[in-house]
Amino acid sequence: MPKQVTKEYLLLFRGGANPEDMTPDQMKTTMNDWMLWMKGLKKSKQLTLGHPLQDGGKMLSGAKGKNVAPCCDTPDSIGGYMLIRAKNLAEATKIAKGCPIFNNRGTVELRAIQEMPTM
Repeated sequence: MPKQVTKEYLLLFRGGANPEDMTPDQMKTTMNDWMLWMKGLKKSKQLTLGHPLQDGGKMLSGAKGKNVAPCCDTPDSIGGYMLIRAKNLAEATKIAKGCPIFNNRGTVELRAIQEMPTM
């Protein structure tokens, strides 16, 4: 039987719940939802890695990154990411639709990882 070919996809998480506006019970429920979802993806070997991002950081632009400014954290800022494996974009979309961020009006940007030729 031929080996199942999978591709990698990046999920970028934007918005969602603001922990400062949540009760302890709401925060616990939200965190449990995320942990259950991620454990399921890890068990099925679809989750490669993922992490929340800290607020702040730097935005570099211009020639050689000469212009350095603080990142402005907005509701549309990227708050975390995951790298997943899926057979195709349709399967990756199905995986992304299970994300708990939608329970709190957040969004997921889904992008295929472009394979680079080996050097």
